[in-house]
Amino acid sequence: MEQYSRLDTRTQSAVQSELVRMLDEAAALSGLDRTAWTRQPQGDLEFAVLPEATPEDAVLGPFVHHLAVRLGDRNTLPAAQRIRLRLAMDTGVVADAALGHAGPAPVAVARYINTPQLRSVLATLTAADLAVIVSDRLYQDVVRSGRPDLDAGQYVRVHVRVKEFGGYGWIRVPGHAPDEVRSAVAEAPKPSVDADAPSRTTLSQRVHQGAAVGRDVVGGLTVGLPVPPPAAGPWPAG
Repeated sequence: MEQYSRLDTRTQSAVQSELVRMLDEAAALSGLDRTAWTRQPQGDLEFAVLPEATPEDAVLGPFVHHLAVRLGDRNTLPAAQRIRLRLAMDTGVVADAALGHAGPAPVAVARYINTPQLRSVLATLTAADLAVIVSDRLYQDVVRSGRPDLDAGQYVRVHVRVKEFGGYGWIRVPGHAPDEVRSAVAEAPKPSVDADAPSRTTLSQRVHQGAAVGRDVVGGLTVGLPVPPPAAGPWPAG
């Protein structure tokens, strides 16, 4: 949730409860069973792993729609502390680990949710309650498949480089046109380039049904069986 750390303790507790309620409602309205999600609460963060059989289009389409509607309805209430969220989605390899989860998918979700472009979009489009980024894999395999409730033209491609992660993501802001998103992306700070820095490792973007919600109230949903990495090759130009 944007500016979560500025809230006092009681308000932080209240908005955490509100976020969980809205996630539950959005999932139920989308035909998704939140009780089957493996959820990892982390204060202002929830990371969740969805069952393998979860249809990606239900998460990318109806779930995002209903979450945006729930946020909009809640934020119009008198004297309500406004909740604005970032949501990141990826799909791929994830495994249980001593401190939560391990694998390329959880790392990718954490990097997508913190990319400067997504932060800039939410900061610039002040009327928006939700900003969404999906991995290039999800965009190519699911969004562009022509499934109902998914419009590939609503997404704007960005190059993501956070720490050791590099790749492409696609940003969508419900209720805002792609040109507005492009203008907001242009406001993001450009990553610094250190000529003496070691080369970065490009992490796999092979993920299966995943999403992350927020910052500072954030979360992730990632799912899937291990899959062989794609053949090595250069990133697409552009």
